[in-house]
Amino acid sequence: MFKRILIANRGEIAVRVIRAAKSLGIETVAIYSTADKEALHVQLSTDSVCVGGPLPKDSYLNMENIISAATLKGCDAIHPGYGFLSENAKFARLVEACNIAFIGPSHEAIDIMGNKAKARNTMIEHGVPVVPGTGVINNADEGLNEAIRIGFPVLIKASAGGGGKGMRVANSIENFKQTFDMATNEAISAFGDGSVYLEKYIENPKHIEFQLIGDTHGNVVHLFERDCSIQRNHQKIIEEAPCRALREDVRQKMAEDVVKAAKAINYVNAGTFEFIMDKEQNYYFIEMNTRIQVEHPVTEMITGIDLIKEQIRVAAGNPLSFTQEEVVVNGYSIECRINAEDFKNNFRPSAGKIENLILPGGFGIRVDTGLYSGFNVPPFYDSMVAKLIVSGKSRLECIRKMRGALEELIIEGIHTNIELHYAVFHNIKFVEGEFDTGFLAKFLEY
Repeated sequence: MFKRILIANRGEIAVRVIRAAKSLGIETVAIYSTADKEALHVQLSTDSVCVGGPLPKDSYLNMENIISAATLKGCDAIHPGYGFLSENAKFARLVEACNIAFIGPSHEAIDIMGNKAKARNTMIEHGVPVVPGTGVINNADEGLNEAIRIGFPVLIKASAGGGGKGMRVANSIENFKQTFDMATNEAISAFGDGSVYLEKYIENPKHIEFQLIGDTHGNVVHLFERDCSIQRNHQKIIEEAPCRALREDVRQKMAEDVVKAAKAINYVNAGTFEFIMDKEQNYYFIEMNTRIQVEHPVTEMITGIDLIKEQIRVAAGNPLSFTQEEVVVNGYSIECRINAEDFKNNFRPSAGKIENLILPGGFGIRVDTGLYSGFNVPPFYDSMVAKLIVSGKSRLECIRKMRGALEELIIEGIHTNIELHYAVFHNIKFVEGEFDTGFLAKFLEY
């Protein structure tokens, strides 16, 4: 087992990894930007290193400084979390070249599946249904010709993307070039890679994803699905597991597809296959996230498996601690992403000092966060500041429990979307399970 892990991330996921490492008896090294000097993950870790200025490109995306910090502090592994460099094949390759374990898949797997266009082709080769689309598009003129061939509306997506960034819908010939330029510029800003591809835009589907994990001993196991259909601008806001609407025969077929595809590329560590599903429950692969995801806690709550600990164990060369037959669904779980944003003012990001923080508690309630009273939320990073997760025997129990937890959650000093979540959990269509990716726009006018 590793002795010391560097965590190449910040916020709640860095705190989450630190806690998992502690439970395994492993020391941790936090990295931080000058804006995060007082961050919780820095205070909780065994050691810490400043890797640059407040902008991500100077710190959390600075490969040379991060690897130098790992070497300086004697780390034998790096956990990338999600976002930042977690799906960067070059970073994974450099980590491996320095004889440091990368707690994630190989750089070859990231290159194949982390690149959305390559992932599509791989899925086609292995018989997994995909949305009609293209490979990497070189320029707007080529993209327009392909969009006309596919048929509008089309989705322009960053090849190296994730989290809804670098993703835009073009509805017509007239707005294609402007939308294409917006998507490529956003992709360059978020990922340092402006390459994009096109997909047919299927309006208001269900967004279903399957969690899996593989080890170096040839084992690949799925941990069932999550329903991530409550979204705004393609960014998930609420996730739940399992998916209430999914037929058992479709669930089984999707599970078989993801395990088959993962084994075909010798995938190791945690990953997620994402699908969209129409009203007839036809499903189409859209991308694979070659990392742990924000919404992994709902899977942990229904399976009782600590995915971060399992990631660490697998990266150290250990076999999975469970078999497919041992993974069973126990109850239900729902997660709310608490974002620092003023949702009544066009979701404007909100930074500032946390004046007062009260977190909910009780049986089956979990909060993953890097916040504390007095912490200054910086304006340079993703707006998510906490995750509120509940679990129970049924979906209805989880909804009731989430309502109470949202009432208890107090974050003063910044704007948050707590009130928006509260409205969702009191919407009859959501309670009845009648929702898709168009829910917020349709029922709450967001």
